[in-house]
Amino acid sequence: MTQQESSMVVLRKNRKVLIASLTGSAIEWFDYFLYGTAAALVFNKLFFPMVDPVIGLILAYLSFSLTFFIRPIGGVIFAHIGDRIGRKKTLVLTLSLMGGATVLIGLLPTYQMIGMWAPVLLILMRVIQGIGIGGEWGGALLLAYEYAPEKRKGFFGSIPQAGVTIGMLMATFIVSLMTLLSDEAFLAWGWRIPFLLSSVLVLLGLWIRKDIDETPEFKQVKQAGQLAKTPLRDTLTHHWREVLIAAGLKVVETAPFYIFSTFVVSYATTTLRYQKSQALEAVTLAALVATLMIPLMGLLSDKIGRQRMYAVSVFALGLFIVPWFLLLNTGTTWGIMLATLIAFGILWAPITAVLGTLCSEIFSANVRYTGITLGYQLGAALAGGTAPLIATGLLAKYDGDWTPVAAYLLVTVAISLLAIFCASRIKRAAVVEGQAQNL
Repeated sequence: MTQQESSMVVLRKNRKVLIASLTGSAIEWFDYFLYGTAAALVFNKLFFPMVDPVIGLILAYLSFSLTFFIRPIGGVIFAHIGDRIGRKKTLVLTLSLMGGATVLIGLLPTYQMIGMWAPVLLILMRVIQGIGIGGEWGGALLLAYEYAPEKRKGFFGSIPQAGVTIGMLMATFIVSLMTLLSDEAFLAWGWRIPFLLSSVLVLLGLWIRKDIDETPEFKQVKQAGQLAKTPLRDTLTHHWREVLIAAGLKVVETAPFYIFSTFVVSYATTTLRYQKSQALEAVTLAALVATLMIPLMGLLSDKIGRQRMYAVSVFALGLFIVPWFLLLNTGTTWGIMLATLIAFGILWAPITAVLGTLCSEIFSANVRYTGITLGYQLGAALAGGTAPLIATGLLAKYDGDWTPVAAYLLVTVAISLLAIFCASRIKRAAVVEGQAQNL
């Protein structure tokens, strides 16, 4: 085989790996946003009609929030499997669970058909979905990261991160199409179509993953006999600092994401009196820009350094928090468009682009799946699901004053800047230790 042919083979393999990683991540977030939309539009009417409509809506949203409690459990289970038997097999399991539960939600009978069993089955599917989602992110990330050439770790690690906005855009688009139906048709069968169509994505993801070999770094660990017998215990005993650092790195990526993409819609439409279409169009445009920016920022991080890009981006995001509110408060279409585009589409994108690679680099390969999953889920639990709730509560307590919300966002910035400082110290210590061993 010539050198050129060898390079082409490597390129083809890497392309399939990246597609496999991106597909799983996109399906994960497609399912997430799809369920959230359906919970708001139909689940209260079809699965919880036995109670007051407001209570039904709350129950529907609680079933949506359930994954924030279930995902850590799934993460621990599949991270253990991933560090013991390999990334590839684990990813097949997580995608099958996650995607299968989503498709089955589209087939569930309603309360009118089977009574109380309907909400029970819906919650059961949500639990199964959450368990699968809990292990998917870490596996999808490591599939890309551990296949990456040394000088392309940032770019490869950014690809699964783009799945967040791709899944968001896909869910928004297909639900928008279904809402073109009459209210009766959408309520009767239209809401099921997006869930059933996710089977196409799942089958595509499984087909792509079936021919991919185990990651090179996991193979090396296995051949060297260095597999962790109890990855969770080893991680919590020897790598607890790294877990806390990964959680800290995650905080500023996840809290502003929910503020810029979710909270902004309710804040703009209720407090600032924007039209709902204005807020949704601003978020959609910003998500599209972020999708394009994420891989570009991953590529750039390979040239200028991931820690530098992360620190500069977080600092810039902190500087823009007050201008973000000021632009929103202009009450103009250009104001909300510009605010959301800069915050979500431009400043948030480089942070999420390098997050996965940064987290992967601070863990050794034998506990990497467990380490990044624990850090990710801990950071998401602390700052993800609670961010819109905290922001809404602060607005209510201070009579619509946005200053406390801005202060809250600045706290997340400070936490993550501290985390990247600690990560840089760990990396420097590792370099010094490696140099000492080579002497």
